[in-house]
Amino acid sequence: MKLTAEQLKAFDEQGYVFFPDCFSEFEIALLRQEAENILRLNRPEIWREKTGAPRTAFAAHTFSDVFGLLARHPRLVVPLQQLFGEDVYVHQFKLNAKAAFEGDVWQWHQDYGTWQRDDGMPEARAMNIAVFLDEVMPINGPLLLIPKSHKQGVFEAGHDTLTTSYPLWTLDKDTVTRLVCEAEDGSSAGIVAPTGKPGSVLMFHGNLVHASPPNITPYPRKIVYLTLCAVSNHITKFNRAEWIAHRDFTPIAPVDDGALADYARAHQVAAE
Repeated sequence: MKLTAEQLKAFDEQGYVFFPDCFSEFEIALLRQEAENILRLNRPEIWREKTGAPRTAFAAHTFSDVFGLLARHPRLVVPLQQLFGEDVYVHQFKLNAKAAFEGDVWQWHQDYGTWQRDDGMPEARAMNIAVFLDEVMPINGPLLLIPKSHKQGVFEAGHDTLTTSYPLWTLDKDTVTRLVCEAEDGSSAGIVAPTGKPGSVLMFHGNLVHASPPNITPYPRKIVYLTLCAVSNHITKFNRAEWIAHRDFTPIAPVDDGALADYARAHQVAAE
């Protein structure tokens, strides 16, 4: 899957591209089943909310055949090879869960701010691709994006280690307010919340400012975040655990486009 000229233009201007129905119900049924199995595990890679509800499962692609296939899927890998003009490797793999009634906030931040400060990543030549495993609605803690905020580089940030169970380099209220006002142009809002059915995919720039509110609804919201980095731009500091910021810079060899469906058929997974 390659990006069209229109998608490339939108990504450059807005900092994100949204692909509804990128994965089929059959493929998503497999991914969701595997996600539920992983979130029940007792492993150091599984981080939990203060309530005990699962928050993030890191590096699932290293111990799950299913997510290993997703991390090498051409629908996710090829667009970034196209953008960066070179091979990519997996910098980070996260399964983020906003549990019903218990999913906590993610404060306003930039992902590259963390990759630069904590991991020594030279440039913002890495980004997240988010795969919706549940329906993401306006009410169940969707990702909030500030369009065009990726064009201003890395902002000053404070290291928040208290608000949630996961430490984050967060932006102050004045900076967020200014960026939102600048993003408003009369025809579009200063904050957008891409929503969609399971199987939708969101690709967004490493410097795009984003957050997500708590989930106080009965509807869970699970999203896989695959962070791919240009091989020549690999990290230079190893301050975080290897399963958080990977040190294997081997270029990804994409699997066949039908790999997830083939696996599901072989293991008799039924579409939901």
